[in-house]
Amino acid sequence: MVAKNPLFVGWSLKKFKATVINDIWPEVLFFSGIATMVTLVSEMTSHKLAVSSAILTVLGTVLGLVISFRTSSAYERYMEGRKLWTNIAIASRNLAQIIWIHVPFQRVDKQTGQQKSTIEVAIEKKSMVNLVQAYAVAVKHLLRAEPGAYYEDLYPLVCFLPRYATHLPGHASEEDMLPLWKASAMDAEKHKTAHTLTSSRPLSPVGSDSRAGSAPPRMNSGDSELKEEFGSLSPDDIYHSLRGRPQKRRKFDPESALPVVYSEHPLLPARNPPKESLYDYLPFLRAFKMLFRALARPFRRASAAQVDPELGANATRSLTGKKLKPEAVDSNVPLEITLFLSSYLAWLLRTGQLQPAIATAFTNGIAQLQDTVTNLDRIRNTPLPFAYQAHLRVSLWLYLFFLPFQVWSSFHYLTIPATAFAAFLLLGFLEIGQEIENPFNYDMNDLDLDSFCLSIQRELHEITAHTCPDPEDYVFTAWNQPFAPGDRRTAEEMMSDVSHAYHGPETGMHSIRRTLLKSWWDVDQTTRLG
Repeated sequence: MVAKNPLFVGWSLKKFKATVINDIWPEVLFFSGIATMVTLVSEMTSHKLAVSSAILTVLGTVLGLVISFRTSSAYERYMEGRKLWTNIAIASRNLAQIIWIHVPFQRVDKQTGQQKSTIEVAIEKKSMVNLVQAYAVAVKHLLRAEPGAYYEDLYPLVCFLPRYATHLPGHASEEDMLPLWKASAMDAEKHKTAHTLTSSRPLSPVGSDSRAGSAPPRMNSGDSELKEEFGSLSPDDIYHSLRGRPQKRRKFDPESALPVVYSEHPLLPARNPPKESLYDYLPFLRAFKMLFRALARPFRRASAAQVDPELGANATRSLTGKKLKPEAVDSNVPLEITLFLSSYLAWLLRTGQLQPAIATAFTNGIAQLQDTVTNLDRIRNTPLPFAYQAHLRVSLWLYLFFLPFQVWSSFHYLTIPATAFAAFLLLGFLEIGQEIENPFNYDMNDLDLDSFCLSIQRELHEITAHTCPDPEDYVFTAWNQPFAPGDRRTAEEMMSDVSHAYHGPETGMHSIRRTLLKSWWDVDQTTRLG
């Protein structure tokens, strides 16, 4: 997301790519060619191609208003997307605080009647907070048309969720696979091996290289235990979340802070933008590329022909360099996460761990997450009607086509740069509206969804780092001056001075109110100018 002034601060090729020049240059070039033709014919021949400019002002005003409305409506969608991500951050914080602070650490197992260990409760609560974090990441991948759960920043947070409805992986089949994993194309056989590895050889930073990771153990000819464990699969068929990543530490690698777990699939990067090429920065070179391909085609062997990735199903730009939006895909990962959070809430209510008011806040937080992702999906899947966009663009093309005929009599040779400027101005605003109406992809003009998710991750870890102390542990200390500026003594001094009027059964509240009134008066006088 470009936040600084792109004209005067830190100009670079990447910021040039963020402009709409790549998208509008063919049209600007075409209408400049029309203006050149009109000017040369009118200046060098006896035929004058000038027409009356009476209608120019009326049509220009109408088109300007319509284009302004188009850009404004697209920007409203852009800002609504940003506000909805703020709602996700707020709901995530609220749910994490409820889980970590309001769900009690001290509890008794109803079956055994014994006190549950603190570590058992802490693992349970931290796992649920991780699911809250995973929800934001899953929404990010959903909006970017990246289905499934096998991503470096998502899979480590949800891999502990059950895979089968039977809860017996050893006897389950693909028909028992739950929707989250079936939609992610989980390999059942490979998962059983990965599950065995996770149970017997968990990857942990202790005693292993947690950065580069080590591959699963290789089988020797006499290792019957591993052969029985892996079956017909090679250990190389099982991956973990750091395998295949560059061993050289990167300057910014937030995924290294996530759990390291085995996976039956190689995990896709957390951020997977389209590959860039020279043509993205110099789009006019695409014309030479097309010409070279046409000339070289007869000399290529049919067997050696390769599909150009820019022309296939994964193309990100058209032949003229115009950006192509990715097709929307469905992903049930956010829904599945909210289902597990809801089932956790139901379990807390059954076991009497939550007060009704807190349970209501928990329910509202889950509902807010679901409402937000629905609205985000509405923005992504609801472009402006085709008829509106087509009519507006055709009207603008006709206006720019006849513009040189109307202004030549006044501008003469200046008609060419004047038409080029008008085309650049009007087509640029129109293209900006189309660029920002779906602000969830990898363009520099899109919202920085990765930054939003990392901000939520930091906040949730800060919440779980909170020690939940009792107020008496930190309120009545020498660091606290609760009545300042009316009384600048510390809380410890006030509590130890039992002879003061604060401690009197009849004078206590009256004296406290007098001090607080003095504090108000001092603050009111000190903080006013003049």
